[in-house]
Amino acid sequence: MRINELTGKIIGAAIEVHRQLGPGLLESAYETCLAYELEQIGLTVERQKPLPIVYKDIHLDHGYRIDLLVNHNVIVELKVVEEITKVHEAQILSYLKFSGCKIGLLLNFNVTMLKDGGIRRFIH
Repeated sequence: MRINELTGKIIGAAIEVHRQLGPGLLESAYETCLAYELEQIGLTVERQKPLPIVYKDIHLDHGYRIDLLVNHNVIVELKVVEEITKVHEAQILSYLKFSGCKIGLLLNFNVTMLKDGGIRRFIH
């Protein structure tokens, strides 16, 4: 599956989850529901995937956790915040760097309409 088609399916599923649940819930609720929607359309989803960090001679096996890893190559980071900040953007860029993945989606479910400012795509 081409990457644009894959990210389109992820975004479509996220919009469906947001349409059904609305804003204001815990991040874990959106994560569970989005993983369900993605699996229903035949995508492979890993939740809370450990992301090892290597710094010089130090190897941290579980330095961080990726919210969702879809089809082994798209990182999906979920937020429920007033607004996405530079720190959130830096976080997903770091995840892309350490994972070797090229594409990441940062989704903020704390918006009125997900398509209006709740979706950001990153390329590493």
